[in-house]
Amino acid sequence: MKNAYTVIEKLNLQVKQIDNVPDSFSSEVYKILLKNEETVILKIPYNKNKLYRERAMLERLQAVLPVPKLLDFWEGDERITGALLLSYIPGLPIQNEINKKLAYEMGDLLAKLHSVKMPGFGHDTKEGFQCVEDNNWWGDIRQKIDNIKPICEAILEKDLFRQCMNYSHDVLSNCREVDGPCVVHMDFRPGNILVDNELSLLGLIDFESANGGSSEMDFTKIKQYVWDIMPEMRKEFLNGYKSIRPVPNLETFLPFYSFYHAFSGVAWCKKRGIEKNKEFLVENIQILRDTVQLR
Repeated sequence: MKNAYTVIEKLNLQVKQIDNVPDSFSSEVYKILLKNEETVILKIPYNKNKLYRERAMLERLQAVLPVPKLLDFWEGDERITGALLLSYIPGLPIQNEINKKLAYEMGDLLAKLHSVKMPGFGHDTKEGFQCVEDNNWWGDIRQKIDNIKPICEAILEKDLFRQCMNYSHDVLSNCREVDGPCVVHMDFRPGNILVDNELSLLGLIDFESANGGSSEMDFTKIKQYVWDIMPEMRKEFLNGYKSIRPVPNLETFLPFYSFYHAFSGVAWCKKRGIEKNKEFLVENIQILRDTVQLR
């Protein structure tokens, strides 16, 4: 919590109480009660890239979606990456309970997010929006896979790694046009969607990885954490989505994006520590096995 107290001083906050926000896997996140009884959220991103991405996305989406307001911003120093002071949205992340109404609202929310067009495939930086090389979505995906191949090769079983490489090569050799560029959250899952006690949707949080991308990618974690567990909610979710915009070509792209997220997740576990992320690592390896075996 040392970093939090440094930022509190930099932002000149008058604090009455400070608490850790649970399940913050990347950045440091704190719920703060100020002396004037206002509750705010303090977020210290893992790196500068996440800092500038979240700031730009929140500003972009203010009038479009129920997202936190950016109340203050600190660019950091040589020790701390920086910080975002955000408005507090009362409510809790979705847990295990999802009804048809909420599934519909979640689909509606994702469609509204994807309705926000982006200047290209890429991400926000301190200097502004930056397109990937040649604005080539598939080329960028290929490059990212190449970058983490050595990490994954050192962790995965030899045969599974070989199957993963064959699978990604086959898919990326037959690329199709994607639905984008639009705002893609990159971590659209129940844990980042806030609801009240009546399971009415209140807000969407955590935009540190959001970028301009392919809308199909954002269905990956909804499939994993909702549809695969409660298949009856798929229809309701998609009904909500198509009330705003057409459903993209999920049958073609969703298996590959599930693979891509899992492959990236394996590398993430290595970078952040395998022992403390063992459960997440096992989960991603199983997704890789399931995906390559369905070919």
